[in-house]
Amino acid sequence: MAYRILCGASGLVMLLLGVGAFVSFFLYHGPGSAGAGPLPIGPGGAYYLGALGCALVAWGGALVGAARRPAAAPWLASVTALALVMNAVVRMVAWVVGDYAYLGDVLRVEAAVFLMLSLAFIWLKPRPVETARSA
Repeated sequence: MAYRILCGASGLVMLLLGVGAFVSFFLYHGPGSAGAGPLPIGPGGAYYLGALGCALVAWGGALVGAARRPAAAPWLASVTALALVMNAVVRMVAWVVGDYAYLGDVLRVEAAVFLMLSLAFIWLKPRPVETARSA
């Protein structure tokens, strides 16, 4: 049950962030838009933000599907944990580099949250059920 809640909640968050990132691309390029936002991204960053939104919608949808039928995609927990660890590593390196000092402790907090979520996905993932083979 905990795995289903983890997948469902994570999937919904990713769906919402994905739609938000996708819409942000169009808002950035909209008429009269100053391109304002919390981070200075420029046109290239807006492009990648739109692409990221598409990927997050796909990933979030897969997690929502896994929440409905966990046994249908037990591998999803492993690849989600890997992606979360990769996200944490990016944030830790960005914090060490120092170019993102204006973000304060956000990078360290995000890295910790991503690492904890990755552990949850590994610990809670459904285990394969052994079935007897019939000849």
